[in-house]
Amino acid sequence: MPYVYEEYDVAVIGAGHAGCEAALATARLSSKTIIFTVAMDSIALMPCNPNIGGTSKGHLVREIDALGGEMGKNIDKTYIQSRMLNLSKGPAVHSLRAQADKQEYSSSMRKILENTENLTLKQAEIVEILTKDNRITGVKTYSGAIYPCKAVIVCTGTYLNARCIYGETVHMTGPNGLSSALYLTESLKNLGIEMFRFKTGTPARIDKRSIDFSKMEEQKGDEKVVPFSFSNKPEDIVKEQASCWLTYTTPETHDIIRANLDRSPLYSGNIKGTGARYCPSIEDKVVKFQEKERHQVFIEPEGDYTNEMYISGMSSSLPEDVQVQMYRSVPGLEKANIVRNAYAIEYDCINPSQLKPTLEFRNIDGLFCAGQFNGSSGYEEAAAQGLIAGINAAMKIKNKEPIIIDRSQAYIGVLIDDLITKETNEPYRMMTSRAEYRLLLRQDNADLRLTKIGYQAGLVDEEHYQMVLNKENAIEEEKKRLENTTIGANKDVQGLLERLNSTPLTTATTLAELIRRPELNYEMLESIDQHRRSLPKDVIEQVNINIKYEGYIVRQQRQVEQHKRMENKKIPDTLDYNKISGLRIEAKQKLDKYKPISIGQASRISGVTPADISVLMVYLMQHNAKEAAKSKQ
Repeated sequence: MPYVYEEYDVAVIGAGHAGCEAALATARLSSKTIIFTVAMDSIALMPCNPNIGGTSKGHLVREIDALGGEMGKNIDKTYIQSRMLNLSKGPAVHSLRAQADKQEYSSSMRKILENTENLTLKQAEIVEILTKDNRITGVKTYSGAIYPCKAVIVCTGTYLNARCIYGETVHMTGPNGLSSALYLTESLKNLGIEMFRFKTGTPARIDKRSIDFSKMEEQKGDEKVVPFSFSNKPEDIVKEQASCWLTYTTPETHDIIRANLDRSPLYSGNIKGTGARYCPSIEDKVVKFQEKERHQVFIEPEGDYTNEMYISGMSSSLPEDVQVQMYRSVPGLEKANIVRNAYAIEYDCINPSQLKPTLEFRNIDGLFCAGQFNGSSGYEEAAAQGLIAGINAAMKIKNKEPIIIDRSQAYIGVLIDDLITKETNEPYRMMTSRAEYRLLLRQDNADLRLTKIGYQAGLVDEEHYQMVLNKENAIEEEKKRLENTTIGANKDVQGLLERLNSTPLTTATTLAELIRRPELNYEMLESIDQHRRSLPKDVIEQVNINIKYEGYIVRQQRQVEQHKRMENKKIPDTLDYNKISGLRIEAKQKLDKYKPISIGQASRISGVTPADISVLMVYLMQHNAKEAAKSKQ
């Protein structure tokens, strides 16, 4: 007889970035939680790149923090370099990125999990998800032990049936040589879950002592560090930063790759899984961009504790002997000693169209999932989903309304909506271009957008919530003051404008109008602003952005209002699309498969046309009118 443990509210399978956020969310929301991992050393593991954030991903981390998640706080403690990217462009695409001390990041997150109330860690492989009448009842481990629970969150990352490949070498392991999970896929298929096979990859790690940095361009961190977490002040996390380095591939590099393409499992057919289009291997770059004479290669430290350097931009699955030649053809790497070979990894994941916006399976009550198991890629995408899945698992157990983040509210909303409504044929990667309202969804205002939701869910405390409300009020008061403060064309004003290469005034204007000039900003006008108050830098930043980009912001807000009208037109769960005459067959099939919760969501499903949406809206109006008439009788 199998040993049956005491009942938990939630079982989380996997302790990567999704699993950590999911388990912390449920435990902090007073749900008794157990988190399983194939190895305790894999908690918050960073098996690929040694950084958090980056273009669009930095937005996700700040949104996670605003909602009450942990990733931003943890990277602020363990970063070794910090940079704000895209500063030459507008604020919509500014993105924070930090190099992590990988070992410290993992150790710090493990410590947080181990000391969180209501949370138990367990090293064990889950082989079966137990259900009764399509409702979660528990999970079973490889040893046969059963853990009864009310909800399960699957966060298996790249471990399901994982195999690592380079050349003809194949290891049936997960990332970093850790054990793969070989049995859970069968249980998922038995539950009627549709599975995919995806692939990702990682470059080699090279001994720092064998690198000639004199042939590379040094990439230093920012002097003024911006924290990921809104709860931290810049001065509280300042530290000495490590450098990264930039070099380039050469024609010789490309010749070596082309001469050995027949030995690459990507081209020999040994790799079956689909890889991410936006994170190509160096082989793919050379083949698909033949006109390019060189590609950027960033040399990034993996931490203060190690000499291992990550060779960003050169992920590969070529054989070991080819890797040695290839890396040594790059300036500065002529004598490179490889510590860990580059490899590709294949793994099982799901078709995310089977999910609700809450990240719960539509057909299995209490089964949630997050991260690369959902067909996404990246630590940040995983953590964001883990947080939402964790919140909603806790809400379900408490019989409370779920938290659904709309795509007009956050990049997290864009991420989840894209996953569940758009056909996922490759690992999904977040990009700023995916967000229609990205001027509103900036990384700098994530707290103003989402802290209220985190507070309502129970993950943000009263003190921090009040701080955000005070910040919001301060911003609005200062904007009004600037709009109502008139500046005349006096000597001081004209002199300042001349020094700042700005057109002199011909008549009186407001401080707000001056800030709207491209060459001016809030801080430049200090000497002519007689009633200026002392305000925090984050308030000044918001005031400046809101005034300078007001026209664009107002336009996007109008678009959001139109978007929400479509989102508010709900579709009943029980709607039979086959009974709607006028809908095309493809539309009926897609709508029945995805079961959208609103007209807005239905309109984003591939294969559903505007004409189909019009038919659906007319049908719903008639249906609602009939239901209203019945209720009056």
